[in-house]
Amino acid sequence: MAEKKTGKKFVQKPKFRNEKKYKTDKTEVKKYNTFGKKKAEKKIVVKSEKSLCPVHGKCGGCQLLDMPYEKQLKQKQKQVNKLLKPYCNTEKIIGMENPFHYRNKVHAVFGHRKDGTVISGIYQQGTHFIVPVDECLIEDKRADAIIRDIRDLLKSFKIKTYNEDTGYGLFRHVLVRTGHHSGQVMVVLVLGSPILPSKNNFVKALRKLHPEITTIILNVNNQKTSMILGEKETVLYGKGYIEDELCGHIFRISSKSFYQVNTVQTEKLYTKAIELAGLTGKERVIDAYCGIGTIGLIASDKAKEVISVELNPDAVKDAIVNAKRNGTKNVRFYQNDAGVFMRQMADEGESADVVFMDPPRSGSDEKFLSSVVTLNPKRVVYVSCDPTTLARDLKYLTKHGYSAVTAVPVDMFPATEHVETVVGLQRKDT
Repeated sequence: MAEKKTGKKFVQKPKFRNEKKYKTDKTEVKKYNTFGKKKAEKKIVVKSEKSLCPVHGKCGGCQLLDMPYEKQLKQKQKQVNKLLKPYCNTEKIIGMENPFHYRNKVHAVFGHRKDGTVISGIYQQGTHFIVPVDECLIEDKRADAIIRDIRDLLKSFKIKTYNEDTGYGLFRHVLVRTGHHSGQVMVVLVLGSPILPSKNNFVKALRKLHPEITTIILNVNNQKTSMILGEKETVLYGKGYIEDELCGHIFRISSKSFYQVNTVQTEKLYTKAIELAGLTGKERVIDAYCGIGTIGLIASDKAKEVISVELNPDAVKDAIVNAKRNGTKNVRFYQNDAGVFMRQMADEGESADVVFMDPPRSGSDEKFLSSVVTLNPKRVVYVSCDPTTLARDLKYLTKHGYSAVTAVPVDMFPATEHVETVVGLQRKDT
């Protein structure tokens, strides 16, 4: 029991286990005075329910896991409604039919107990303490099975796991990426050294257990860092990448590619984004923060021209490959800061009809937003993964010549507090 100090007295405050959900059944009132006679006191009666997940509350990843899904959606809807009310109406949130096992990207950190037993799982929230996990309710089941079997193979091959404190050991992480539509599976083995003992036999054993694996990559991370992947990679099996389909287009996904983790909901999100852009086939479109080219390539079917801008050089290379893979000829890619690029366009007298922007969770900065305003497109489509930073950025845009037409929340991350939202904005003089 934890004690909470109130004035000169201490009141016992119950400390509950994180992995359980509690709700109040009733409140009972009694009265005691300071001499032991009755005065006001509240007694809280609680009822506990076992969580769906044995490590819920330890990993910190699924804050809403034990909340009924309809209630999750209502909570997210309410949040977006409240934050965006000053700017536009919010449509009904788009949920999932099956809100489990949706993640196409799964990461596991490897370590060992004091007795040498190999463990794999996730870091406890805010720490580097490993919480052992066999199966996660939001991760692809194939990925979880592969990670469990790799754990057993390490024991069979007598491969030591990495110790963050000492810097000794070899095996650090496993990253698994899966194609929702293609069924292709990538396994990335992250080691502290480029040498994997009995490499060929290890790969052969893993493929025998999981013939669905289409490529295996050895990634070397020999730095004392919180980053999962290192710079150097070697392909041990397959092509070194997987492909998947999104909104009728094929995309190449490498180990480091940014690709939305929920394919089903991403298709709904991007379809809605294209709809809000109001494309007729005559527009010149800017795809800012383009990544591997997803939104721009999907929009290219309904636009005259798409200019995609991305700062990350590896992502630009993947985007160019994706354009060729889909036979798309009306998209051009530029490695540049999107804000700087749009300001240069405006300075040179160039124009655009639509700007798609899909910034990170931190949102856009004022410098980028001012470049959008300077370019002065007729419409802006803002894809956001944080309604708080979205509201902040809408405040700027609506003060500088734009009005928000509508917002559509999409539940991209069921069981978590996060919600994706797409907003269509129109220039006020159009």
